[in-house]
Amino acid sequence: MKPKNNFLLLVLVLFAFSGYGQKNGYDLWLSYKKIDNETIVDQYKSQLKNVIIYDAGETTAVIDFELKTALKKMMGVTLSKDNSLNTGNSLIIGKVNSLPNNISKNLSLTNLSSDGFAIRTVRINNQNNTVITSPTNSGLLYGTFHFLNLLQQQENIAQLDVLDNPKIDIRVLNHWDNLDRTVERGYAGFSIWNWHTLPTYIDQRYIDYARANASIGINGTVLTNVNSNALILTPHYLEKVKALADVFRPYGIKVYLTARFSAPIEIGGLETADPLDAKVIEWWKTKTAEIYSLIPDFGGFLVKANSEGEPGPQNYGRTHLDGANMMASVLAPHKGIVMWRAFVYSEIDPTDRAKQAYSEFVPDDGQYLENVLIQVKNGAIDFQPREPFHPMFGAMPNTPLMMEFQITKEYLGFATHLVFLPKLFEEVLQSDTFQQGKGSTVAKVINGSLHKNDDKLTGIAGVANIGTDLNWTGHLFGQADWYGFGRLAWNPNLEAEKIADEWLRLTFTKDEEFIKPIKKIMLKSREMVVNYMNPLGLHHIFDSGHHYGPGPWVSNLSRPEWNPVYYHKADKFGVGFDRTKSGSNAVAQYAPELAEKFRNIETCPEEYLLWFHHVAWDYKLKNGRTLWDNLGIHYQKGVNQVSEMIETWEKIKPYIDENQYHETAMRLQIQLKEAIWWKDACMSYFQTFSKMDFPIEMEKPAHDLAYYKSLNFPFAPGIRPSWH
Repeated sequence: MKPKNNFLLLVLVLFAFSGYGQKNGYDLWLSYKKIDNETIVDQYKSQLKNVIIYDAGETTAVIDFELKTALKKMMGVTLSKDNSLNTGNSLIIGKVNSLPNNISKNLSLTNLSSDGFAIRTVRINNQNNTVITSPTNSGLLYGTFHFLNLLQQQENIAQLDVLDNPKIDIRVLNHWDNLDRTVERGYAGFSIWNWHTLPTYIDQRYIDYARANASIGINGTVLTNVNSNALILTPHYLEKVKALADVFRPYGIKVYLTARFSAPIEIGGLETADPLDAKVIEWWKTKTAEIYSLIPDFGGFLVKANSEGEPGPQNYGRTHLDGANMMASVLAPHKGIVMWRAFVYSEIDPTDRAKQAYSEFVPDDGQYLENVLIQVKNGAIDFQPREPFHPMFGAMPNTPLMMEFQITKEYLGFATHLVFLPKLFEEVLQSDTFQQGKGSTVAKVINGSLHKNDDKLTGIAGVANIGTDLNWTGHLFGQADWYGFGRLAWNPNLEAEKIADEWLRLTFTKDEEFIKPIKKIMLKSREMVVNYMNPLGLHHIFDSGHHYGPGPWVSNLSRPEWNPVYYHKADKFGVGFDRTKSGSNAVAQYAPELAEKFRNIETCPEEYLLWFHHVAWDYKLKNGRTLWDNLGIHYQKGVNQVSEMIETWEKIKPYIDENQYHETAMRLQIQLKEAIWWKDACMSYFQTFSKMDFPIEMEKPAHDLAYYKSLNFPFAPGIRPSWH
């Protein structure tokens, strides 16, 4: 079918003549590699002789083009088009209400939700046909990508019976991209949004970005940094945003913007941004209407307020509830939503930063308007290599909470370390909150099933790791984190092992001699980085500002909670943050079953030990060794695991492209060097308090502590502009 407008024709022509290829990583998991198994190809050809695509608006051309591209690359075929339904072995794609009766009556689609899809083998005129259907255009696209995924993995498609509904409504990427194209916490080059050349110049990357997201079910993108710039809401920039929205629409992706709370002052000429002021409300109402006049399917606003110095309702003696509901009220007539971030902490917190979000939001449970989602980080501090799940999850049964994961590796070695983040995501999602008894997982909180909130919005966000690097994510394996986030956003109960297996097969090869060892190191990689960075519950001991490398000694920053010493509290007696009754009592924010488990040092899981307890250096852990020895053992284990990963990677060289091999091999060498740096710097520093010898299992530091303290990285990538 032909595109219905010139713009979409431009989109498809640009894609068709793209010069990028699979070997440099640009094609991500959509390279559609040629299927070498002739038996499989012959089977597919016999089952796919014809295609019928019933009208799906602008998405029709996208589906048609994706099929042509994939089948040509994988099997060297182009499907013919015959709408008679008499040929048999056809691929039939259409919305539920557009399919002929002789097809729809055989599908039994009572459980199909919006954006869900079904792929069924249906008998028509005594011949088998494959039907992809959904209530929505975007659902048809998701179903098409799923079908092509089956072909890529060479699955049997003779008798298909797939019904797949997204478990979460709002599945978005948060871009921390600035208007000058720098990316806060971005390690893969500059922002892909070229605001200077928009709206006229449509970069091929915008289209390929939309394809990639649609292929894994992501349906929204927040274009701008949470530390927002009010200029994005001016007419000059809104026409640029409209151009991107037009690109993304056929792929089922809505555009969202970060809203700077002080915008009525900065670009509106008002003297206040008080959310209860009539003039302020009217300003936001007018601005919102202006946006929707340009972008009818605009998704809404993401707001970071009263956190890290950002303006917010508390500047005017108001609450987060006041601010969020004001924003929601102006968006509601347009069916827009507001995602209000719960990442807040005051400028002077005399107790425990980890407690503040719970204290400020939980008392207002049930009072937020229905188009408000409270966006909560997975842990109560800040995307650490390991944190216990945020205590807000499950504590607000009458308010939808939206998970916020960080796909970009701000605290996990940037884009130089191989760390498979879906393993971290899985750990958080499957954590039991006990808020409704055993089995009350975080996944059930965010998908609405725990509190049976079927009528409430659900959402999940991932802070993007995407940039202008040719392979999008800097590290080739960073693509697996983007892919994995999308898969878990669709279904938060997926296992990380399944995600790793899928991604490896789609990206590299089906050869089990490659898949088995590499999947193994991917699944171990998150625990590995915890070992060599923040073992046994240590957290936020990164060097200041850039968060590149260790800095447990930092103590000179103006706010106490900006300093690593605030979090580890090392002294001659021990190390760790006491969050029990004798300390900040943050454990009380968890359900009683968990609070009791965490507050007792004997029952607290060792991976959270120093998160909840200040522990003596000579305290004996379950293995009979002291805390001090175990710290050294964990740090050394992390280093050893990186070495083992390098050995494994060397063995798989024959199975993949040489460029792919060498690119990852070089980054693994960086990872090993930096793992050793973490071990030596942290253990040298903590030894000044413990006064104990390093355990025999640990290799001694190569330098003295003064050397590690002297290291300075003023131009590390991803630094927040004008930090502190």
